[in-house]
Amino acid sequence: MPQPLQIGPHTVTTPVVLAPMAGITNAPFRTLCREFSGGEGLFVSEMITSRALVERNEKTMKLVHFDAGEKPRSIQLYGVDPVTVGKAVRMIAEEGLADHIDLNFGCPVPKVTRKGGGSALPYKRPLLRAILHEAVTGAGGLPVTMKMRKGIDDDHLTFLDAGRIAVEEGVTAIALHGRTAAQHYGGTADWEAIARLKEAVPEIPVLGNGDIWSADDAARMMRETGCDGVVVGRGCLGRPWLFADLVAALSPGGAGPDGFARPTLREVADVMVRHARLLGEWLGDENRGVIDFRKHVAWYTKGFSVGSEFRKRLAVAGSLAELRSLLDELDLDQEWPPGADGPRGRTHSRNKVVLPDGWLADPYSCDAVTAEAELDTSGG
Repeated sequence: MPQPLQIGPHTVTTPVVLAPMAGITNAPFRTLCREFSGGEGLFVSEMITSRALVERNEKTMKLVHFDAGEKPRSIQLYGVDPVTVGKAVRMIAEEGLADHIDLNFGCPVPKVTRKGGGSALPYKRPLLRAILHEAVTGAGGLPVTMKMRKGIDDDHLTFLDAGRIAVEEGVTAIALHGRTAAQHYGGTADWEAIARLKEAVPEIPVLGNGDIWSADDAARMMRETGCDGVVVGRGCLGRPWLFADLVAALSPGGAGPDGFARPTLREVADVMVRHARLLGEWLGDENRGVIDFRKHVAWYTKGFSVGSEFRKRLAVAGSLAELRSLLDELDLDQEWPPGADGPRGRTHSRNKVVLPDGWLADPYSCDAVTAEAELDTSGG
């Protein structure tokens, strides 16, 4: 049976973490996941840009909102400039904005890696060390963790070096996505790399990420790699109840991987409407909430007999009443479809990582890094 996960002073009884996902893991979605988990687990915010936080960008300040029931409150920060990251971390600590800070060194999207951020950054060992040092120093008593990938590509692996640097700088835990940046979300996650990292940094918890589509996958990853917990991203898209399944499988006294009954389409439809309503309340506008919810429709209805044309109708609903009315036209007595527990979300590879000019010339030179990488105040 997995042991509780210790993140600094915070004990996470069921060692399950919701991965930060841009535009997805906002307060409403975290609320749903937390409710299904019975409060077990750790639920991390969307990625927040350090500079945007320091400048108190309006959108960013909205993203760092936590509901009263969220304990501990977890913020994920992105940054490439040690000074700016340090300022952001001190702001979080001094103003009590969160109880835990996670640093993003795993994002593979071009708009991040072309500036030397995300999964590109650990290749520059001194820069990684400087950011971690500033973050841990500025955090005071708040635990600092990090999420990363194996490396840029198979010829530029960084995870073992990054793991040792993290331990030396006082990072509390590390999450490893078992893919390189070049793989993006394609292929199969390398769980063996997670096991290697666990062996290399026995001093702190190592969390595994990649290809966890079910509670059985989570249990198998922990068994095969020896990792201390799991981080779930795409597997919970349109399935916040996956956390109920994970708690049943991984908590003391749980009912096992099959201990959670899969929902019918009627139950799924009720969650869809609640999700849209929560978004509306969070945004302060019901219609905006329904519009923001549209991207979730295909994930929630995956595998059910809904039909592509009807999905399109659901995805253009403009109000809660219209969304509810459309859902009521379906055969809501459908059982959970076979195969619906499988992959969802992005599954493509890029094979090439967009990097700053000269980035790979020397892993110990940071000449290619400029403060311009912190100028994007996009709010995350």
